[in-house]
Amino acid sequence: MQLEFVPVEEFYFALTLAVRTLDDLPTEGLAQQVEKRLKQEFGQPSTVAAANQNTYNYVFRVKEVDNSPADQLILSIADWQGNLRLSSDYGWMLDAERKPVRTDKFNQRSEFSQTVRSHLQDWLQVSLA
Repeated sequence: MQLEFVPVEEFYFALTLAVRTLDDLPTEGLAQQVEKRLKQEFGQPSTVAAANQNTYNYVFRVKEVDNSPADQLILSIADWQGNLRLSSDYGWMLDAERKPVRTDKFNQRSEFSQTVRSHLQDWLQVSLA
């Protein structure tokens, strides 16, 4: 799995309506640890939230993971009400009317979530247990 950061200038072109929550991790202080590591690595997040329940959102294009029939795969790493929230469009795509629909990969979302968590633990050197 390879993650390609989406800077704020490209955010609206990358994110789709098909992105859905993969995991909410309520571990105390985890969202702040991850934010610190991501800020060191990338600086400004992909979006700057103006609400107190959400202060950052780093968005990535995921490479080397099949999300067919969708033509891309997005991962969002954000804080939400003090929790770390992982979201993705894995197993979803937009239909001709731009409405989110499940794909055959939808039933594999929990396995994808575990892969993401493992990758992030290794990469960011934080425990997502």
